[in-house]
Amino acid sequence: MATNITWHPSLSRSERNTYRKQRGFTIWFTGLSASGKSTIATALEQHLLHLGLAAYRLDGDNVRFGLNKDLGFDEKSRNENIRRIAEVAKLFADSATIAITSFISPYKKDRATARDLHSAPNTAHPDEEPLAFIEVYVDIPIEEAEKRDPKGLYKKAREGKIPEFTGISAPYEAPENAEITIQSHKTSVEDAVREIVAYLDKRGLLKLESADGRGLEY
Repeated sequence: MATNITWHPSLSRSERNTYRKQRGFTIWFTGLSASGKSTIATALEQHLLHLGLAAYRLDGDNVRFGLNKDLGFDEKSRNENIRRIAEVAKLFADSATIAITSFISPYKKDRATARDLHSAPNTAHPDEEPLAFIEVYVDIPIEEAEKRDPKGLYKKAREGKIPEFTGISAPYEAPENAEITIQSHKTSVEDAVREIVAYLDKRGLLKLESADGRGLEY
């Protein structure tokens, strides 16, 4: 890391939340390819935007067209892929935006790193509460994921055309303590969104006290 850099403090997180009238946090979707992560994440983003909340979805494929186009799919590259996304998600959340990430993120240690990054003290405002990090495990038997296979990736992986493919020739380490687990082969997209929003509401993440003490609710 460079040593000739200095952190420049800005508004506190609570000030940003108050000005934007919402709280920022990260919803981290993880699961096998074709589990339904992106479909549910897109529907959730749309629902939150309809509620008048600022939300933005970071998608695994989309990010590799730009920010992470220099990375491959070996374990080291996957580690760096998730590290960068975690940093970007934290920036979104710190700006009072709801960051929604949709990545396979197959390794427990990488997801733990993303969580720890959000819980780290704010350098400029160490007394502030940490950013909320909600892990959503989109669970599906690999047999069901292969039946869907909208991109034909599992077929290619079985044929040896895609090396280090998660679930076939590379591991997927399922979460053990995700805040939310959705069995996408048994749950509709609409019900999945309802479940996530209900959880956010229960946690009080969709409510914010305004400067005059009145509750802001969406």
